[in-house]
Amino acid sequence: MDVVYRLGRATAADIHERLPDAPCAAAVRTMLRILEHKGHLRHAKEGPRHVYFATTPRSVARRSALRHLLGTFFNGSRSAAVAALLDASDRPLDEGERRELEAVLRRLRDEGR
Repeated sequence: MDVVYRLGRATAADIHERLPDAPCAAAVRTMLRILEHKGHLRHAKEGPRHVYFATTPRSVARRSALRHLLGTFFNGSRSAAVAALLDASDRPLDEGERRELEAVLRRLRDEGR
């Protein structure tokens, strides 16, 4: 999906060549069919090729993926996920990142969330 979001429209070959450690081309086409069946992608036929495009806005897909990640690996705990992200980093937060996190926490506190 990331490749499709970046390019806007992409063939299976476009996607395959941009994947790190890409599986075989047939596996990419299978995944595209699955994503299309689930409603995340559609395709248009352009000559002999299928050109895929996202039907789900990236922001919606991001929220869905985060909910799934939280539920699967962190038992729904946002704080555990944030702690894991911060602990897993190979570098400390810079001052801008600290300010950004503090602003988010302040906003959530002000909103009562």
